[in-house]
Amino acid sequence: MLLFWRTLLALPLAWRHRQKVKEQFFEIGNASLLMVCMLSFFIGGVIALNFGPPLVERSFTNAVGGVVGLGIAKELAPVMMAILIAGRIGSAMAAEIGSMRVYQEIDALRTMNINPVHYLVLPRVLAISVALPMLVVFSILTGWFGGAMVANYNHLMDIPFKVFFADLKDIVELSDVANGVFKSFCFAVIVGVVSCHQGLTTIGGPRGIGRSVTKAVVNSIVLIVIFDYILTRFLLK
Repeated sequence: MLLFWRTLLALPLAWRHRQKVKEQFFEIGNASLLMVCMLSFFIGGVIALNFGPPLVERSFTNAVGGVVGLGIAKELAPVMMAILIAGRIGSAMAAEIGSMRVYQEIDALRTMNINPVHYLVLPRVLAISVALPMLVVFSILTGWFGGAMVANYNHLMDIPFKVFFADLKDIVELSDVANGVFKSFCFAVIVGVVSCHQGLTTIGGPRGIGRSVTKAVVNSIVLIVIFDYILTRFLLK
């Protein structure tokens, strides 16, 4: 919480570090986009496979698109992508900053009167806070397409694309997508702050770096799940 507060206070200085923010953004976004789309496609397909046939058997064929659309937009896309980014990007942040801490590069920054929060933490937190919501939008669209593909070509459902997306349009509202994107923004801040904090508090050499990476990923996932419940309760009011 202290690091989060110090990062908030440093936001007016973000323009000075815009080049580092841009570098971190492209590293997070470009490198993760293909993986996000592939994972989301199969998540949409799995949801359609699980919920489609029971709904069709009970004559709720027109509800399949809405169920898949809501499930992906409000829960699966933001949570799964946040966990993916925690494992891929959060671990890298913790390892990079942890290495700088162990090999006294952070002490060198302080000696040169450079604030580590401004130079290391702020650009990473800003970049992940912008990149993850954008990745979640791609995830939602790809997941919907994956669900529609499975619903159309699976012999137990055989739901045309037109029917699937018409039902999705009737049930899923823009606010549902906005809720998922807002959740992903909160999760991004959690992953960024937790990973940077673990890196800054690394001690003990290479073994300490490994412990920091593990803690960063595990703590991020735990907090993502906890805050998912809290945010869902808040957004349902």
